[in-house]
Amino acid sequence: MLAALAAVGLVVVGLAISRSDGLLADKAGDVLYAALVYALLVVVAPRARPWTVAAVAFGWCALVELAQLTGIPAAVVDAVPAARYVLGTTFAALDLVAYAVGAALAAFVRRRSAVPG
Repeated sequence: MLAALAAVGLVVVGLAISRSDGLLADKAGDVLYAALVYALLVVVAPRARPWTVAAVAFGWCALVELAQLTGIPAAVVDAVPAARYVLGTTFAALDLVAYAVGAALAAFVRRRSAVPG
């Protein structure tokens, strides 16, 4: 339940940040995206170990980022503009660092809170 509430909060904060411009806002959004993926994974698998969930969350984010090299996400976003919040459009290697930070922070917070879900 806590993970679901965290996911909702992360979406709200992420949408607010997405309205800002600049590198800091962009990277903060990437960190929050990874944390959101982490929270959603905890909703699905509440007993999974924090660092395992972090690895899967990072893997998902990295896969989405690498897919941007194909141009497929950009085409999807052209057809469905809201998909940009999930798929992005342009590859940026620095995003991978932000995803690692977001997944690691989420795992750290979850481990410190000692709340399984």
